[in-house]
This record gives sequence, C-alpha cells and structure tokens, in this order.
Amino acid sequence: MARILVSDGMDKDSKKQLIDLGHEVVDEHYELDKLKEQIKEFDAIIIRSATKIRKELIDAALETNKLKLIIRAGVGLDNIDVNYAMENGITVNNTPNASSASVAELAIGHMFSIARHIHISNVTMREGKWNKKQYKGIELAGKTLGLIGFGRIAKETAKKANALGMNVIYNTRSGAKEGYDEFKYVEMDNLLRESDFISLHIPFIKEVGAVISDKEFEMMKDGVYLVNCARGGVVDEKALLKALDSNKVAACAVDVFEEEPTKNEELYTHEKVSLTPHIGASTKEAQKRIGEEILEIIKKNFN
Repeated sequence: MARILVSDGMDKDSKKQLIDLGHEVVDEHYELDKLKEQIKEFDAIIIRSATKIRKELIDAALETNKLKLIIRAGVGLDNIDVNYAMENGITVNNTPNASSASVAELAIGHMFSIARHIHISNVTMREGKWNKKQYKGIELAGKTLGLIGFGRIAKETAKKANALGMNVIYNTRSGAKEGYDEFKYVEMDNLLRESDFISLHIPFIKEVGAVISDKEFEMMKDGVYLVNCARGGVVDEKALLKALDSNKVAACAVDVFEEEPTKNEELYTHEKVSLTPHIGASTKEAQKRIGEEILEIIKKNFN
C-alpha cells in the first residue's frame, strides 16, 4: 500500500475510498521548504495548480527514491517538470477527461458575461449606479466563435456554442479533425480575422510563449471578444491591455494568468475584463470525476 500526499485537496469521497483501499493519505498543503522535506516520505503526491513540482523538489524526493507517482488533478502539466521526473523513474499522470464539461461551461458563461456587461454591471450596481443606457450588449446567436485548440475542452465548448446558435470555427496544430463536420477548420490567420469571439484551449509552452500578442490582436476584428480559460501566458497580458484600451478588444474574460495569484492590478481592475481565479475545474461534479480518475491511477500503480 502507498503513502499518499494530497497537496491541494481532493474530493472527500474519493479520499475515503483511497483510505478504504488501505492507503495512508495525508491531506495537507506544505510550502516549498517544508515540502522538500516531506516529499521524501511519500510514494505518491496528488496536486492541483497551487503546488509546483520543479527540479529542486524532484531532487529532494530522489534522496530517498521513495516517490514513484505524481498525479495532476486536472489537465495541464505546466506546473510539473514532467520530463525530469520521468527521466528519474517517477511516473506523471493527469486526469484529462474529468474537467472538460466544467471548463467549457465556464468559457460559455464568460462569453455571456462580457457580451451583456454582466461582469461590470454587477459591480456598478453595488455602487448605487443605474447604468442602463451604457450597457448595450450583443447576442451570442449568429456570432462566429473561433476556438484556438481543439482538444476535449474545446470540443465541449464547440457543442455548447453550437447549441446557442453560434457558428464555430477552429484551429489546431494537427489540422482538421474527423467526425466534427459541423465545425469548420481554418488556418490561424483566418480564425483571427473572422471570429467575433475567440476562446483559447491550448497549453502554455515555455519555448513558444504567448500565442496571442500584438501581431495577433492587429489581425482581429475591431470589437472582438476574447476568452482565456486555458493557461496563463498564452495571451500576452500587456498586449491584451493595449488592445482593450484601443477598443480593438471590446471585452475579455480571464480565468488564468501569467502569475497566480495575479498581481497585475491594471488587468484585474479593468472594467472590460471579466475575472475568475482559475476555477475552470472547480465544480462538485468535476472534482468527483477527478477523484474517480485518481482512484484508477492509484489502483494501476499500487496494487
């Protein structure tokens, strides 16, 4: 049986099932210095986005060579030095299926928020302001939604947007996908030029950097709406602020940031920005599904 550290919390029913299987589960978040000592005593660690497992932490774990498994309770693996871990005999898994619906719903929710000024009117009304005439919005139906990336979450977003009457186009590095004829594959430049709404669904790759920056904003329609529930860094925040101030971007929604928690006050106080604190997978249903995937991974690795 394994000794498992749950660093960023997990579904309580799934945690109980791990214990019932005979595993020792420690549910506690340690800061880096403390974690460097504690990680030496565990066979597996389960993290979300708060805990970063970099080379120095892996090196600490290798002192006892006890750690055999890192599980990212979510999709993105950018907070783990995956290659270094695997080169040193530590398996790295994520839970790619569990949060697709919840992130897709958040992306759609943000589209409604910025299209109808829900994000800012919720603030100004609390200040006693009745800005009825200032909040003339647009409808999603009939608008073109461009999806950058077409993985599980993007496909869920496409289905929901299609049900709302949106015209969905997409771009992905691997080209057009079979079985999704109701959505149109286009080259990236065409997606930027044709979309009324753009939603990102790609990982952040350090060597690539921001996928959306000044050049890409210049290619977009005037008054475009942008949604990023993918990863911080895929949109250049400085370029985004310039695009907002110039009205190139009518409004944007941001769930993920270059630095988390974000310290970009100019961004998080901007009236054209709808904000959430990286909560794409933060639903009861998604966390339950994540817990179920974690159970299967544990069973596979520790019989």
